[in-house]
Amino acid sequence: MRVNLNLPILLLSAIVVSFVTAPADAQPYAQSASQTEVDLELVLAVDISRSMDFDEQALQRAGYVKAFRHPEVIAAIGSGLIGRIAVTYLEWAGTGTQLHRVPWTLVDGGDSAHAFADAMAAVPISRERHTSISAGLITAVGLLAASPFTGLREVIDVSGDGPNNMGPPVLEARQMVLDRGVTINGLPIMLRPGGGFFNVHDLDVYYEHCVIGGPAAFLVTVRSPDRFAVAIRRKLVLEIAGRPPEPIPATATLIQGDYDCLIGEKLRRQRMEQWEWE
Repeated sequence: MRVNLNLPILLLSAIVVSFVTAPADAQPYAQSASQTEVDLELVLAVDISRSMDFDEQALQRAGYVKAFRHPEVIAAIGSGLIGRIAVTYLEWAGTGTQLHRVPWTLVDGGDSAHAFADAMAAVPISRERHTSISAGLITAVGLLAASPFTGLREVIDVSGDGPNNMGPPVLEARQMVLDRGVTINGLPIMLRPGGGFFNVHDLDVYYEHCVIGGPAAFLVTVRSPDRFAVAIRRKLVLEIAGRPPEPIPATATLIQGDYDCLIGEKLRRQRMEQWEWE
């Protein structure tokens, strides 16, 4: 899928929804699941940009797979008012790379949680160019709009190891998501803080000011490879149960204190200018 991200953001969101495709076997199940109520509709929006190497990507994937096999996550799912959630797995990188890897799946216990984990584990590891958090958010909210489930809450769980550096400004995409009543939680990955041409040393602060938002939005930071699985599991337990630690408020305004939410775009522009002179 390749989309012109210079289009107005609302038109773009409609185009993204129409082009994002799930695996063929998702469609019959989607029809039968119509009107099914769940405690939570959850989009796992996972960064697959090349700023993480293959081993780090594999650790990230394994973290999500292990989480849905863990008794704590399964217990959190069962603790809700209804006792079931709907979840889907999306991978994103640059503006032309949003891959709907695992379709909407009803998880209501150990068997279905393990089945969802197996579906994620079966997806080949991908590494793609660039970082467009905004395109990932737009795609994720499109998946929520097309979901065959009805959730008491809607959450986008977005991971990433760098700031938005292409596509619409991230605050504009976030505004669209928040206007729909969706919460965005963050998993900033800081294995090499400040490493790379387009990264920033305070990615957790960037996520706090520029990415997360909505009711009780929060973030959990990954700072070392051996903490991937624990951080992902902890974050999923908290958002599934609806009990985030020390909620971090994030308003939907375009001005976020003194933090420059266009830092990624500016770093990319500087690097492109350097290349032109070299």
